[in-house]
Amino acid sequence: MSAYVLVLYYSRHGATRELARRIARGVEAGGMAVRLRSVPALSAEADASAEGKDLHCSLDDLAGCAGLALGSPTRFGTMAAPLKAFLESSSSLWLQGALIDKPAVVFTSSQSAHGGQEATLLSMMLPLLHHGMLILGLPYDQPALLHSHDGGGPYGAGHIGDRPRLSADEARLAHALGLRLARWAQVRPS
Repeated sequence: MSAYVLVLYYSRHGATRELARRIARGVEAGGMAVRLRSVPALSAEADASAEGKDLHCSLDDLAGCAGLALGSPTRFGTMAAPLKAFLESSSSLWLQGALIDKPAVVFTSSQSAHGGQEATLLSMMLPLLHHGMLILGLPYDQPALLHSHDGGGPYGAGHIGDRPRLSADEARLAHALGLRLARWAQVRPS
């Protein structure tokens, strides 16, 4: 099996899914294979309205990745419940130390600039830190960080708006985050 980066997300209306796709393109540009995976909704009603037809992630997908991009829309300043439920099911991987020293990035979307993006990104980092993963952000060598009024910041990629279409800066930052993740996923600890 070749090394791959797992881009794992939950998206209900498509914006987080579009960020996931842009990050995946950045990973591929960095020379890594990608597995784009989602998690199932927790209710039939939400599942019927959820965007995307990507495969659902398994714990084997997570355990086998060389790096992880984790994304969720904001839900009251934290990650969406379906993604949290999936992460809570990963304690067997924690017991094995399966994710220790693997690089990870996070990304999110919200309808407004005050939707809780930074808090959501931080909430997604916590279980990754418990797994021993190495958290990567977006450094300020990315010009879009200095002038963008859209989503994205040093904690990770983001999208602001009620439609899934990303701005040019949001797309650039998501691509850059995927590219950075791919570079670090190719580095093996000694």
